[in-house]
Amino acid sequence: MTSPTRKPRVLVIGAGFGGLAAAHELSRDGLADVTVLEKADGIGGVWRENTYPGAACDVPSNLYSYSFARKTDWGRRYAEQRDILGYIHDTADRFGLRKLVRTGVEVTSARYDDPSASWRVETSTGETFEADVLVPAVGQLSRPALPNIAGLDTFAGPSFHSAQWRHDVDLAGKRVAVLGTGASAIQFVPRIRRVAGRVTVFQRSAPYVIPKPDRAYTDAHHAAFRTVPGFAAAMRALIWEISEFFGLALTKVAPLARVIGVVAAVNLKRHIKDPVLRAKLTPDYPIGCKRVLFSSDWYPALACDNVDVETQAITEVTATGVRTADGVVHEVDVIVYGTGFKATEFLAPMTVTGRHGRDLQSEWAQGARAHLGMAVPGFPNMFLIYGPNTNLGSSSIILMMEQQARYIRQITEELARGGVARAFEVRAAVEQAYDAEVQSRLDAGVWTTCDSWYRASSGRVTTNWPGLVHEYQRRTRTAVLSDYEVVLPERAAEEVGA
Repeated sequence: MTSPTRKPRVLVIGAGFGGLAAAHELSRDGLADVTVLEKADGIGGVWRENTYPGAACDVPSNLYSYSFARKTDWGRRYAEQRDILGYIHDTADRFGLRKLVRTGVEVTSARYDDPSASWRVETSTGETFEADVLVPAVGQLSRPALPNIAGLDTFAGPSFHSAQWRHDVDLAGKRVAVLGTGASAIQFVPRIRRVAGRVTVFQRSAPYVIPKPDRAYTDAHHAAFRTVPGFAAAMRALIWEISEFFGLALTKVAPLARVIGVVAAVNLKRHIKDPVLRAKLTPDYPIGCKRVLFSSDWYPALACDNVDVETQAITEVTATGVRTADGVVHEVDVIVYGTGFKATEFLAPMTVTGRHGRDLQSEWAQGARAHLGMAVPGFPNMFLIYGPNTNLGSSSIILMMEQQARYIRQITEELARGGVARAFEVRAAVEQAYDAEVQSRLDAGVWTTCDSWYRASSGRVTTNWPGLVHEYQRRTRTAVLSDYEVVLPERAAEEVGA
């Protein structure tokens, strides 16, 4: 790289894994002047917010970490929330990222300023920031979703979403209703049933669940990771390839998916002996259509005497409990919503305005879309981390985020050259061709065969990447500058025209 003659101002929104990856890559070697705005009072993203009992990752810890900050002393094969958040804090301190972060500052709007070819960002504190490059890194799993059920506000007892866990609510001996059977519920239900008097799990659809081969790392493991040359790297590579094999089953090779389905069926049969309960817990949709879950204690928990599984549809929440379609009111003391996140509402509730007043949410009326999940026509120098169609059905999302940060760095390096303000806007034809390819591949896959959080209300799959991580990395390894048109400040463009 030639010496930069201009230091771009970069504004990153969000201080989770993605935002910090971008901050590290773009501030490295002094390339850009980076500021990270975080609405919460600390860094960590979903791992700061999700503190429910049993919160842990379902990707092996060796792979669920930055490539530039390998950790060799994880406590378990699948790290728990506390350890992951600690890793994020340690990494931020180690690489000087914390000094780039402003916490307690929520972005409310971002507007591209045509005359200066820069972004003006408004915040809840009343401060205004200006930047040459805008990098929204708010993620897909940052806004809790509550179900559309009548009477949610009428319940007299404590009720809360799993991502907003009420640690002040004592569940000992209580009757607890859990709405949802997703990735969070299968972690906290086995924990809370140990203390609760009774737990009623309200299930809309049964998940596929395969065993989670978790274990504590021993001193011998730690010694090997720390001292044996190449051992940690080899383990990371092996786990990556295994996860790619799993992704292959979900995206391309149906026979492999059927093998996973058999594993899930055997797991169910092994733990659930009651034929009535087993029928309730048997999925009625193709494997992979919804997220495949990993747990070795979910089924044993549901088989316990103090746990009930209710499959009747919920019609309303009352002051004393939950009413189902058969007219029964299940009286409870506490309600926990394990109902996931507003994954398809990208960048909401921020207002984002591009060139000549283009409104991003209007552009995304049929579902969010972006070239390589990062760039949107009409919104120059805005690049998303963990944007549309970059989520994974398997493997580590950190691999995707790091690659996106490297791609954005290449664009920023170009901006740093030449010493004149300008912006890169992805060509509409390039984005349209890319989106058509992605949607065609998704239409041929399993994710369009049932309703899930992967799909927008229009039916488009807006969250998931249809291929493997290796493919995405290959396609984003080099930023193709011809995919973009250079946008000059209107003042400069007028001068050139004159």
